[in-house]
Amino acid sequence: MAKPGGEAGAWDAVLALLGAPGLRTWVAIVAGAVAVGTAGYMVFEGWDLLDALYMTVISVTTVGFKEVRELDATGRIWTMIMSGTGVVLVFGTVGLVTEYLILEATSGRSRTRRMAKAVDALSGHYVLCGYGRVGSTVARELVHEGTPFAVVDVNPVSLERARADGHLVVEGDATDDATLRAAGIERARGLISTIDSDAQNVYVILSARALNPSLLVVGRAGTPSAEEKLALAGADRIVSPYTMAGRRLAELAIRPRVVDFLDAALSHGELSFSLEELHVTPDGGLNGETVAGLRQRGLFALAILADDGRYAANPADDRRLAPGETIIASGSAEAFRSAHGGDGLAGPRR
Repeated sequence: MAKPGGEAGAWDAVLALLGAPGLRTWVAIVAGAVAVGTAGYMVFEGWDLLDALYMTVISVTTVGFKEVRELDATGRIWTMIMSGTGVVLVFGTVGLVTEYLILEATSGRSRTRRMAKAVDALSGHYVLCGYGRVGSTVARELVHEGTPFAVVDVNPVSLERARADGHLVVEGDATDDATLRAAGIERARGLISTIDSDAQNVYVILSARALNPSLLVVGRAGTPSAEEKLALAGADRIVSPYTMAGRRLAELAIRPRVVDFLDAALSHGELSFSLEELHVTPDGGLNGETVAGLRQRGLFALAILADDGRYAANPADDRRLAPGETIIASGSAEAFRSAHGGDGLAGPRR
């Protein structure tokens, strides 16, 4: 995921400078000085508004043009005062701008604004809550899949690591609705909560589900007792790293070749084929297709998931695909690209 660019950052800094309260105050001081100077020439010299304003501007800006008219002693004194005021204003303006730009560069506010704009542009993305060991692993997988996401974390160290890895970040407590909204939860496709606290994961899921009822939510459970609570909070999928690690260790001991094969099939480019899921849509090219026809496309149906959640393994050749079904298939990368162009790979299903 690309980091925000330099030109955009410089322009953002300029826009922020123009809207800074301190600059607005300084502009008011400059305008006041010009107004007072103009009034002085009108009163002391009896000039009209345009001549008085012109003389004030060339004096305050110290450009050194010739006087509009001959000045008496009072006018010369007033011009010297205006010229001195101009010098103060010029150096004050340079100092104000320099101080602001240095503060922007050292405080990270410009980077934060750029990051917020990039997150605001996301839609159909994932919100990844927590960037610890599990969260960073999830982020790497999402990057490999080309899936957009934003990281939410409150730990400065974790946030800095996420930025260094090139991810979009939102600083704040993921249990807070305002933080989730800043991460675009209402436009998001899914949420993955990998915080190492079961209680916080429950609160995050409750908040996310309330803000976006159609969200796909995957939660991390640290203990078996937390799985039920996460499900009640609204998690569609629940993962326990410890349970999964135990299962994987057992599978590697019992059937290591099967595990190696599945890892290779699900990896990123290690083999010429892959395991994927395809969703059948009413107006898609897979609607009404048979399993045999799917095989002619180079895709082998291992199982079909119906809307009722039941799997039909090893479907018969004459089995026709219906809208709403998901096919778990293996095939070449080219075959899946073709299916992706015609029907689209399935999104997450609950």
